[in-house]
Amino acid sequence: MTFELFLFYLFGAILLGAALAMISVRNPVHAALFLVVCFVSAAALWLMAEAEFLGLVLVLVYVGAVMVLFLFVVMMLDINIARLREGFSEYLPVGLVVAAAMATVLVLVITRYITMDAPERAGPEYANTEALGAVLYTEYVYPFEIAAVILLVAIIAAISLTMRRRPDNKRIDPARQIEVSREGRVRMVSMKSEDKARRARGAERDDDPNQE
Repeated sequence: MTFELFLFYLFGAILLGAALAMISVRNPVHAALFLVVCFVSAAALWLMAEAEFLGLVLVLVYVGAVMVLFLFVVMMLDINIARLREGFSEYLPVGLVVAAAMATVLVLVITRYITMDAPERAGPEYANTEALGAVLYTEYVYPFEIAAVILLVAIIAAISLTMRRRPDNKRIDPARQIEVSREGRVRMVSMKSEDKARRARGAERDDDPNQE
């Protein structure tokens, strides 16, 4: 066994273990951290496959930005885990169908990879970034646009979840702030000075016969 093959099996085992831990832990923050481990392991595998651009983008974008955003969203939404687990059995058939479909796709991809010939190593003048851009915007332009629309829908859904109304949530209405006039914001109150108020209280005590 070569050292490169050993690293492949090592990062592959870490990736599978982190993925299983991500879907099995109860704490959503721990699940997000295990997902970070999955991303780092996948980036290492891409670097070994000479896809440096994909590996660096996975670490910089997903681990450095997207996962930080995920953690902020998870902590900000205050998800009730017990309430989510109540409807687990209702969505179990749908989850099994999706899992079976993904497993079928993975088996087809792995079978095709095993039967196909090994690609030749590229020369030093080869740029995988240029090749990826050429393939992405020519052969896979429609799947790329569909993925962009799905991400846009996910962003809108996240914004709608954060904007939900809760009784303990204090909200600001900009329209009411603009409509406020000076008379409604400032109120002039006439108050006695401190010396006059003290003398008035002293006079009241002198006039009260019941006070010692």
